[in-house]
Amino acid sequence: MVHKVENLSEEQLETVRRQIGEAFVTNALFHNWGTPEERREDVLKYIASYVDYVYRAGELYANEDLTGFIGLEDSYAAPKLSKFRMLYHMLAELDITRVKSLLHYIKQINGSYGKYNRLRHLDVLMVCVDKAHQGRGEASELVNFAKQMADEKGLALIFGTDMKEYAEMYLHFGCKLYNKITADNGVTRYCLCYEKEQA
Repeated sequence: MVHKVENLSEEQLETVRRQIGEAFVTNALFHNWGTPEERREDVLKYIASYVDYVYRAGELYANEDLTGFIGLEDSYAAPKLSKFRMLYHMLAELDITRVKSLLHYIKQINGSYGKYNRLRHLDVLMVCVDKAHQGRGEASELVNFAKQMADEKGLALIFGTDMKEYAEMYLHFGCKLYNKITADNGVTRYCLCYEKEQA
């Protein structure tokens, strides 16, 4: 059963940061940071800041075993001040050129959500299953939880991914690919949507 992640000790939160970070080391988003081994520590720092933001905003959900995680954010309730804090923390932890390269990419793909940029929706901030637990249906459980939440709120559920295989997985889970854009760093952003009437 998927639930909101709350009241973690610092040790537990560090474990969650590392689990999620390790899942993102090979993500295409970071390809210009070097090989997976060369970029591992910086990706872990970046994702740690991001996980802290999602967790402290009350937007991190997980399965009972804390082996699968999903971040869900109402686009009309996104905590802007916390996002600035996250950016500040990233700037303090990472080489400025790496942060600038990511911000450049993010700026290029910023409009890729199309009409959903203007409409209230539920954003999927991340989906992550610990590598040792992949292939056991945990991603499906997380996505179904998000779809149910979107249905209850009457909102579209929006996925953005830089990995073609993840886009294909979301299509398999009943989402629709409605846009894709390739930035000048060669990374393609796939934008997918689930809306109740599609089911």
